[in-house]
Amino acid sequence: MTKVGIIGAGKWGTALAFALSEKCEVYITSRTPRDMKNFVSLEEILKLEYLVIAIPAQQVSSWLEDNFKYNNQKILVAAKGIEATTGKFLNEIYEKYVPDANIAFLSGPSFATEVMKSLPTALVVNSTNEKLSKEFASFFPSFIKTYTSTDVVGAEVAGAYKNVIAIAAGICEGLGLGKNAAASLISRGLVEMQRFGLVYGAKEESFVGLSGAGDLFLTASSSMSRNFRVGLGIAQGKSKEEILKELGEVAEGVGTAYALYEIAKKKELYLPIAREVYNMLEGLDPHVSLSNFLAN
Repeated sequence: MTKVGIIGAGKWGTALAFALSEKCEVYITSRTPRDMKNFVSLEEILKLEYLVIAIPAQQVSSWLEDNFKYNNQKILVAAKGIEATTGKFLNEIYEKYVPDANIAFLSGPSFATEVMKSLPTALVVNSTNEKLSKEFASFFPSFIKTYTSTDVVGAEVAGAYKNVIAIAAGICEGLGLGKNAAASLISRGLVEMQRFGLVYGAKEESFVGLSGAGDLFLTASSSMSRNFRVGLGIAQGKSKEEILKELGEVAEGVGTAYALYEIAKKKELYLPIAREVYNMLEGLDPHVSLSNFLAN
């Protein structure tokens, strides 16, 4: 069996360890020791040929700088987001440490809780190296159908942007605006993320597939989504700090909303949903934000 190392033992890292163990010999590590099967040190994990890195987007730069040692490993990145402080996509962050031929990015609809129950889903492995995509795709279990794509940028944009739309969808639900509003928001969110992605050279088809629409529809329609729950908290009048403390987990859409706001200003892009999510995270009353959105 192929040996695979998982770096990051949060919900998603743990779910991936469970899923990949059907076909692979899986080892896992994290910043803090865990009482779990095949938990080993980071030093041991980094000796393996195949690595899956499930470290949140806002933490990955510092982690790579402080901990990563490249030794020709093949890497599958299992996080989604844009770095708030720099506006960099994950592929841009990793390029300093890993050559393009040795890295792939996972995308698609995937709640960790359902993966842990072996419920079926479909995911995409994205890499400029098609052979590598197929290798990683072959590691996934029978209950996960895998596809491959070379559109790394499209996967990166969709995976990050959908979390911001999910926050907006949670606000919509929390304010009781109805199903018409929710459907309108999500569909326009898809248009907005596609428009943003095309600026960076993404392929249109990525946004109507699993990486785009599939992941967006899942994340923006369920309280199982951490980002959706952030939106519910905003609708209740809670501050960003209160919400994240109660959540006790990383909600990637928060940092990404800040990154998108800065990118939109710099590049003069029209991103109305992302703009209003940023404004509400900064404390703007959701009803005022709704009026602004409908008027522009």
